[in-house]
Amino acid sequence: MKARLPVAVVALAAAAGAAWYFWPRGEVPDDGRLRLYGNVDVREVRLAFRAAGRLEAMHFEEGDTVAAGDLVAALDPTPFEDEVMIAEAEVALQRAQLQKFETGARPEEIAQARSVVAERQAELDNLTVTLERQQRLVANGYATRQTIDDLMAQRREAEARLAAAQEALGLVLKGFRDEDVAAARASLQVAEARLAAALTRLSDTRLTAPSSGVLISRIREPGAIVAAGEPVYTLALTAPVWVRAYVAEPDLGRVHPGMGAQVITDSAPDRPYAGQVGFISPVAEFTPKTVETADLRTDLVYRLRVVVQEPDDGLRQGMPVTVILEPGSE
Repeated sequence: MKARLPVAVVALAAAAGAAWYFWPRGEVPDDGRLRLYGNVDVREVRLAFRAAGRLEAMHFEEGDTVAAGDLVAALDPTPFEDEVMIAEAEVALQRAQLQKFETGARPEEIAQARSVVAERQAELDNLTVTLERQQRLVANGYATRQTIDDLMAQRREAEARLAAAQEALGLVLKGFRDEDVAAARASLQVAEARLAAALTRLSDTRLTAPSSGVLISRIREPGAIVAAGEPVYTLALTAPVWVRAYVAEPDLGRVHPGMGAQVITDSAPDRPYAGQVGFISPVAEFTPKTVETADLRTDLVYRLRVVVQEPDDGLRQGMPVTVILEPGSE
């Protein structure tokens, strides 16, 4: 009987310890507020160039603070500037070609075509007069029939040359076909698009910070050849900063978006951060191992996001914090 007494004492002590460990301490304080536990979540951006090239400069070190729009790195722009020069020359060529088609023939070209028509007309007139004269001579027996046949063939050739000259003058006066003008205009648009693409690639040699933040890693160094999309920095954004927390299903009805909150850190419990519930997941999940709760139960919980209104350096990625919600507060 005496031997069983220590076993009972040990079992009772173990039960008391388990009850103390798993009891939901502090989750629903006496003042009606709801206490949750979570971790700070800070967005990170892996900064990379859209173009491939040789890394020319890295302007910041790890730990430096940057503002939105700051130039953080640059590629060697030489090959991209060459592409721009080629594209600009192509645009100039196509623009001149279009202007040529739209303007039509120059006055000098029109005058030259008119001169050719006049020359062909004079040649035809001369052959016509000569033929009439030879026909009278044949009638009087002073010329042969062969001479008349030769002059008639020459006149037909002159008539054909005159018709060709007149057609050429008509084309010069009419200008280029609408299809030629449209094709030249389309070629100019293609050249302009290529120039715009070349300018975009040139601008992509300058990497700027998309938002304010702290550079937490410097991945590459000047002189390295980087591929498009290959990260060179990792940037932790200073805003927005939120806390990822979980609320148990029985307390879900007490939480709603827009609800006011206090975020308390272990390092500065006397300086809480003001926050607001910004999102409540519609899907239940089991309590994750990263939740810093006092009971570690495996009940279903709902993830929520508390947006910190004025974050500072006191909030770090992954830091465990306590979130106090006051029902009815906004």
